[in-house]
Amino acid sequence: MNFDFHSPLPLALYAHIPWCVRKCPYCDFNSHEKSGALPEDAYVDALIADLEQDLPRVWGRRVTSVFIGGGTPSLFSPEAIDRLLAAVRARLICQPDMEITLEANPGTVEAGRFAEFRAAGVNRLSIGVQSFDDDKLKALGRIHGRDQAIRAAEQAHAAGFKTFNLDLMHGLPGQDLAQAMADLELAMSLKPTHLSWYQLTLEPNTVFAKRPPVLPEDEVLWDIQEAGWAKMAENGYAQYEVSAFAQEGHHCRHNANYWSFGDYLGIGAGAHGKLTDLQYQRAYRTTKKKNPKDYLDPAKPFLAEEVDIAPREMPFEFMLNALRLNAGLPISLYSERSGLPLAGIAPVLSKARDKGLLDADPSLIKPTETGHRFLNDLLELFLPDNLPKSRIIPIAPAR
Repeated sequence: MNFDFHSPLPLALYAHIPWCVRKCPYCDFNSHEKSGALPEDAYVDALIADLEQDLPRVWGRRVTSVFIGGGTPSLFSPEAIDRLLAAVRARLICQPDMEITLEANPGTVEAGRFAEFRAAGVNRLSIGVQSFDDDKLKALGRIHGRDQAIRAAEQAHAAGFKTFNLDLMHGLPGQDLAQAMADLELAMSLKPTHLSWYQLTLEPNTVFAKRPPVLPEDEVLWDIQEAGWAKMAENGYAQYEVSAFAQEGHHCRHNANYWSFGDYLGIGAGAHGKLTDLQYQRAYRTTKKKNPKDYLDPAKPFLAEEVDIAPREMPFEFMLNALRLNAGLPISLYSERSGLPLAGIAPVLSKARDKGLLDADPSLIKPTETGHRFLNDLLELFLPDNLPKSRIIPIAPAR
């Protein structure tokens, strides 16, 4: 395939570490319970080899962010993370102030290593708290408790992290408005610079999908959402995406790259990537082998699938990401990031504005309040006929 190696699109790197202590019943990510010692050295070797195979596709391009997700990447030692990041810097042109995020869980052993992760080059943490209510944590299958969650945030501050995220769910089994607000208020009292606050959903192929817990009624869920938005705004957390809230200057750059249709390499078991060829008005999505054993097998290729996103599919792919953003995007970005003329989607934009789903400002692609509420209806306007759903890989927000 041909790539525009001088593409103006920003480039990010996602590295997936798939192991966790226990698979949560709501989790649909590619994660695997660890048994025995983790193959740290072999897996980092594989990540580096995987990256090297992808290098010809991105020669000369600058990397703006790295996100190490999972699973629970903080199960790996700081030495392993340091070796991975050193290999990235040696092989890619990295922006001097590159954002480097590591997902972590509030276990005491992991939190105690926060300072070492920072010394390895990590400058942003995303801590998977989910709740501060011990009963709710038990219902979610989490292995930590309230005290560990609080201690993890405190240790992030102590380790010198100027920016970190707390990952928090609402709409939990049996949760009422007061309980949801107590979780949120405690989270804000710990002074994270970023909050990922989102409703628990029952995803296919999870334990919760097979044995659904009793979740709050829709009216309660709406009350929680409205009260939470207001509470965060009062405390200086601006909502900039469906489930992302940040203090001034602390939005997640890696997330923003996804939502503005930037490019990204994906390395690691089950990792997704997306690269754009502006000259040929196409993009390519890649998926690496999901099973860690297959991924670590030197006799097997890292790449599991490569999907060609044709020009007729690009408007939907672009909007699937861009319409998540509260402030919208400059309309000029559509052509800059897809290589397609704006005239091709002008009738659909006009129709969406007539329906009150898009802001009337012609210089922006920005959902109205109604558009956010009926986002699926808005997206369907850009969906080409007969597009197989299996071709669409949704991007879960990086924390």
